[in-house]
Amino acid sequence: MTKWVYSFGDGLNEGRADMRNLLGGKGANLAEMASIGLPVPPGFTITTEVCSAFYENGRKYPDALEAQVTEALHRVEQSMGLRFGDAEAPLLVSVRSGARVSMPGMMDTVLNLGLNDETVEGLARSSGDARFAWDSYRRFIQMYGSVVMGVPHHHFEDVLEQFKRAHGAEDDTAITADQWRTIVTDYRHLISTHAGTDFPTDPHDQLWGAIGAVFGSWMNPRANTYRKLHEIPASWGTAVNVQSMVFGNMGDDCATGVCFTRDPSTGENVFYGEYLINAQGEDVVAGIRTPQPMASVRAEAGQQPMETVLPEAYSELMRVRSVLETHYKDMQDIEFTVQRNVLYILQTRNGKRTAAAALKIAIDMAREGLITQEDAIRRVPASSLDQLLHPTLDPKAERVQLTRGLPASPGAAAGAVVFSAEECEARAAKGEDVILVRIETSPEDVHGMHAARGVLTTRGGMTSHAAVVARGMGRVCVAGAGGIHVDYAAGTLSVGAHTVAQGEWITLDGGTGAVYLGRVPTIPPTLSDDFNTLMGWADAVRRLGVRANAETPEDARTARRFGAEGIGLARTEHMFFGPDRIGFVRQMIIADAEDVRQKAIAALLPFQREDFASLFRIMAGLPVTVRLLDPPLHEFLPHAEAEIAEVAQGLGKTAEEVRARCAALAETNPMLGHRGCRLGLTSPEIYAMQVRALIQAAVMVEKETGKPIRPEIMIPLVATQAELAVTRRAAEDEIAKVLKEEGTNLNYDIGTMIELPRAAIQADRIAEYADFFSFGTNDLTQTTFGLSRDDAGSFLPYYVDHGLLPRDPFVSIDRDGVGALVRLGVERGRQTSPDLKLGICGEHGGDPDSIAFFDEVGLDYVSCSPFRVPVARLAAAQAALATRQRVASSAA
Repeated sequence: MTKWVYSFGDGLNEGRADMRNLLGGKGANLAEMASIGLPVPPGFTITTEVCSAFYENGRKYPDALEAQVTEALHRVEQSMGLRFGDAEAPLLVSVRSGARVSMPGMMDTVLNLGLNDETVEGLARSSGDARFAWDSYRRFIQMYGSVVMGVPHHHFEDVLEQFKRAHGAEDDTAITADQWRTIVTDYRHLISTHAGTDFPTDPHDQLWGAIGAVFGSWMNPRANTYRKLHEIPASWGTAVNVQSMVFGNMGDDCATGVCFTRDPSTGENVFYGEYLINAQGEDVVAGIRTPQPMASVRAEAGQQPMETVLPEAYSELMRVRSVLETHYKDMQDIEFTVQRNVLYILQTRNGKRTAAAALKIAIDMAREGLITQEDAIRRVPASSLDQLLHPTLDPKAERVQLTRGLPASPGAAAGAVVFSAEECEARAAKGEDVILVRIETSPEDVHGMHAARGVLTTRGGMTSHAAVVARGMGRVCVAGAGGIHVDYAAGTLSVGAHTVAQGEWITLDGGTGAVYLGRVPTIPPTLSDDFNTLMGWADAVRRLGVRANAETPEDARTARRFGAEGIGLARTEHMFFGPDRIGFVRQMIIADAEDVRQKAIAALLPFQREDFASLFRIMAGLPVTVRLLDPPLHEFLPHAEAEIAEVAQGLGKTAEEVRARCAALAETNPMLGHRGCRLGLTSPEIYAMQVRALIQAAVMVEKETGKPIRPEIMIPLVATQAELAVTRRAAEDEIAKVLKEEGTNLNYDIGTMIELPRAAIQADRIAEYADFFSFGTNDLTQTTFGLSRDDAGSFLPYYVDHGLLPRDPFVSIDRDGVGALVRLGVERGRQTSPDLKLGICGEHGGDPDSIAFFDEVGLDYVSCSPFRVPVARLAAAQAALATRQRVASSAA
């Protein structure tokens, strides 16, 4: 019989840390912690396989599940000496989700389950604290009513706020037991009104209702959004963890908190976290009350650090910190409760962290001997390095500080203020920079947080929902800015005399927590020694070379600063749009007299020569691949009347004649029309000019610097062997003329971009005339799928959302289709020319998953945008390590 339920705690631990696919991360870690002797309240985990069966069978459970849950619950009763539903000594449990990867706040939780009008009195008697018992009961009704019965959370908050105002109570802790009784009655009436049914009083009904709600939350909108953002398959499902309750709200010798074994923002090896006296876990995460620091060294005047308030529990927590980090060999995110000075650990998981923190933690742990250098390379997500490259505020810029909150996620961001996730997403879709401002964020805001440049909250601490999610997304976040008053109805935020309306700009400094009026200028980031160390380790491991797509001096310098080993794609068409040259380009295209055309081409040559020379100088002998003119000529045609008039004057024609010529050059499907090598064949003088400028520039810079320059000439959009043969011969003829004129020799390569399916299929024949292939996966994806990247955005999200495609094929390589053509091109090209140099210059060159594939098929290098170069360097190292591991596993 299939085992659906696994127990943990009190000496019976049926799971292990390596069973996270079955038990989810939380369940696996609870069993692991219990097995190494940490104080974990006993409980059991319902596996992710039940979740899969739940959805496959119309939300019905497997037949044997109920009996296994009953048996596991009985074990918990025996361990705790309590009975579930007993009026004298009631066992209460929590019901929590637990996916195999952490999804903080995305799914549902119910605490204090098992309370009703009888058991609450038993809890009051057994604890000796009626106030605590009724506080727990109202918390349970509130959570259960919201999570399971669908009553909006804010309705409960409204009832509580109105009661506190009416009775002059500022904090929840000031409410008495009898007052909680009244609120419980109000809550139950609220549920009956909104849900149309009464709150359930049978604890077993409550338990199955909560289990169903947790499984149901796997498919709620916020969880679906989070999975999409983090590429988590829906098929994985979630586990459900049922665990005996321990209470942080029984009095002043009780507490609850969240802590990290190292600072998740900076990576410093310091204990970091927050706690609340006389509270339950949701109070810390939701930011309902202001949390206190863990350590005395981090406490400010008037604060009460746990180290001094609960010294024994704090000392035990420090021991647990050391045990967990040594055991898991990673920074841990720990949830804990202190019940009457006794510490209990409710959860541990690898803590979410900023990219800067991930980098420092990986380097430090390698130096401490906890992990190897190779582990450190694997430990830092390559895509997260983007976060290190964001700008910071210019220290010289004038600014007006509005207020200050907590520096919850580093970086700097400016944007228009918006107050709802929906508005944030809508404005961002139009290209606007926006800052999401909320009193406190909840999981329902995740799509808006992703769309925003930054997040500002008036409540919550460093471990609040806003802080944790923003750090994981790499968004700037300032949390707990309590000096701000937010008026959602009016669409304003105000601090003292300052009022900022929706649409007006503010600037966030996530490094200091400062909030400024208006837009404050930023400066580029500086890379730390840890960054350089990790890149050095990665470079020593990786096989793939990393180049950059760059054609401007600024991009080329950025690429070199980030460690690019050359330029893999210089798009010459991007050089033609300068105001000093676009007029000549238009004359070249529109002219019908040969002498006029040649005159325009001759005017362009010095511009091109200097363009290429600047790249050669910056690259200082590194390879530079220059793609000859590729896009449809219509992209250069004049459209505005002033542009048409200017071209007409330069050609000695009328505006009407220029319009007629433009109409004649227009194409129905220009991306599959007169472009690439087709242009070079029908207008060979254009390619001849570019080749001449390129070789002249290479000779000039070689003489200037004394360093050998080896240009790589890329002929685009080749589909047949004959196209490459003819254009190569024409290029070589022009090169020979230039070198004869210069009286020198020069090494060079001529190759092609493989961006059409036919070229990949005919790669063996095309390779006869190519020194290198560069796979242009942007166009190869378009032509393989038969869709336009510019237009596919209207339906590709539907394909991904509905499982028709695993990912957007323009973001990550389609291995089965486009990837199969790349693999074929590699194999057939090297059949003809074993030393054929192979690279990729499409946008996939900066995607870590795609880079793993390119390493697997044997490319020599990837080329990507300059700011993605560090990502590609680390991803290439990770791919090499994965290959090495596969080889070792197969050999074993």
